[in-house]
Amino acid sequence: MARNRFDSRVPAAIALAAVAIVAAAVLLLGGRSPADSGPGTSGDDAGPGGPGASPRAATSAVPDVVLVGAGDIADCGSGGDEATAKLVDGLDGTVFTLGDNAYESGTPSEFRRCYDPSWGRQLDRTKPVPGNHDYLTKDAAGYFGYYGAAAGDPATGWYAYDLGAWRVYVLNSNCKLVGGCGEGSAQENWLRGDLAAHRRECVLAMWHHPRFSSGMHGNDGITADLWSDLYDAGAELILNGHDHDYERFAPQTPGGRADPERGIVEMVVGTGGRSHYAFERIRANSLIRDDTTFGVLRLVLSDGGWSFEFVPVPGGTFTDSGDGTCH
Repeated sequence: MARNRFDSRVPAAIALAAVAIVAAAVLLLGGRSPADSGPGTSGDDAGPGGPGASPRAATSAVPDVVLVGAGDIADCGSGGDEATAKLVDGLDGTVFTLGDNAYESGTPSEFRRCYDPSWGRQLDRTKPVPGNHDYLTKDAAGYFGYYGAAAGDPATGWYAYDLGAWRVYVLNSNCKLVGGCGEGSAQENWLRGDLAAHRRECVLAMWHHPRFSSGMHGNDGITADLWSDLYDAGAELILNGHDHDYERFAPQTPGGRADPERGIVEMVVGTGGRSHYAFERIRANSLIRDDTTFGVLRLVLSDGGWSFEFVPVPGGTFTDSGDGTCH
């Protein structure tokens, strides 16, 4: 019997079709064979943290962010606040204050006449901290009235916010006026709870009265339990004012023991412009100090680390800089 004339061509046609299908699939997959797209590869279908994948393969790095500020700032009788305000005018980022924002008593008039014409120029990007002089006006009414919602609940004065990859805590060290700062207080319970609910690799806190200081006011244990909560959570930095100077401490525990692995770096930046205090007793772990220069601290917060620079007002010769990694 004669063979159908198409019989001999069927296998060849099938083979050619198969080759075409494979080639099309390779093009659609960006030059990978279908086997390359399975689980555990670094391709588009690989999940974050999956076998063979980089922990950050599926996400882009969080951009760097900037914090700039100081404490102990505005006094109508001093030109220092205007000098530091001009520095802030020329620096990008979120502005912070470290308390005692308007001398002598934080009245609405002092905020309007002394603070507003200088640091008030950057009010829209400012995250404030309350100081003891701000509370010389009952319930810090001048402070909360001036900053508004940016200062948090007027009944407490503490709050937190995310900035880049960091969690930033603003605490109220006028402890006797807000129900205490010790273990079991409303503020300490809130801090401990927020640290647990918003876990971050990088954590920074700021308040007015320093736990450690070589300045006129010296060490103040009233915030020791807040320090402990932050230390237990692996925090990196604590910023304070109150003493009118600049001081940086090596990483240390809440009890003041050097701890280069897990310790917190504390920086006192009471250099906003009011006046200067002399150092009276040099405390353990104090690395660098200056009591002659007004200026601001500029922090660059990165995903996994940080760097800093103390920027002096024109004519000031003191500066300080460095960096660190998150715990």
